[in-house]
Amino acid sequence: MKRKVIIIGPAFPYRGGIANFNNSLAVEYQNQGADVQVYSFSLQYPSFLFPGKTQYEEGEGPDGIKIFPIINSVNPFNWFKIAKRVKNENPDYVIIRYWLPFMAPCLGTIAKLIRKKTKIVAITDNVIPHEKRIGDRILTRYFVKSCDAFLTLSSSVLDDLLKFTDTQEKIFIPHPIYDSFGEIVEKNKAKKNLGLDENGKYLLFFGFVRKYKGLDIMLDVMADRRIKALGVKLIVAGEFYDNKEEYISQIDVLGIKDSIILKSDFIPEEEVKYYFCASDMITQTYRTATQSGVTQIAYHFERPMLVTNVGGLSEIVPHNKVGYVCDINTKDIADCIVDFYIENKEKEFSINTKMEKKRFSWESLVEGIDNLIKKQL
Repeated sequence: MKRKVIIIGPAFPYRGGIANFNNSLAVEYQNQGADVQVYSFSLQYPSFLFPGKTQYEEGEGPDGIKIFPIINSVNPFNWFKIAKRVKNENPDYVIIRYWLPFMAPCLGTIAKLIRKKTKIVAITDNVIPHEKRIGDRILTRYFVKSCDAFLTLSSSVLDDLLKFTDTQEKIFIPHPIYDSFGEIVEKNKAKKNLGLDENGKYLLFFGFVRKYKGLDIMLDVMADRRIKALGVKLIVAGEFYDNKEEYISQIDVLGIKDSIILKSDFIPEEEVKYYFCASDMITQTYRTATQSGVTQIAYHFERPMLVTNVGGLSEIVPHNKVGYVCDINTKDIADCIVDFYIENKEKEFSINTKMEKKRFSWESLVEGIDNLIKKQL
């Protein structure tokens, strides 16, 4: 008898890392022969809480996956309806994605209402959010107390969980590889597609731009005289969720306008491969982090990475093997970039990413969830 699983969280046509993760997780369950459904949102964020241009992407969703956009995050009457629907479906277990305390009343209430009927595994991206607000801990505690077991994507989040629960039913499994963005493209072809110089040196800063991701740090790095002498350019590819003009002003003050390529719209899924494959190294100069889907896209395209030593990033990117783990200061980051180019590390790191990425699989994630559920029975 096939497993029946319901995933609760954003999915296509919502965009962003969490939606992409849920799409890929559902595909893995489907590939394993499970009956999987995704309960996504009819309303995820009210417009006044969403800083971007749109919450949705165009194109087609994952083939054959049943995605139902039925959850309203701010309507309590809706939460009771969702719980009733889940109970009627009678799944073997429910997976709930948790990433933001704002979602705790909605997701926590649904969990409480269905918990007597089915087991609940929470995949917790963040227990303590990157951008903290009053009431976060109270809301997170409410959600955590509504679940049976927990899977985290970094050991730092596993440690954070201890502040909210003493349950033994929790495990850490690294974020799997994102393999839904197409195949590796030859570098010169990728550069040509983006209109870049085939002989140019390019670093990539990819994804939504928010303060905690440290684009301002990376811009300061680009002003280092050694980086300028190397002729390296930084591609910033992603929509600004912060004030874009502040970054433009910083670029002007630093005098690095010729070293920065801004692609400040949301990057469609079918174009992601060109940005990664055209770049020599992917940079993540984050101030805070738990894990990042960007590293897993980089692994898929076998690209070297530079990350700061925060959260779980250093667990995923072995220093001087697939890239660099740097302190959060411009000199250390610049030193690593200079070493990368002067010592011609790209080929070595790229070969190592091909080997290292084998430990990040969706099959292992599903196996981990199944093991958590078996302990509950």
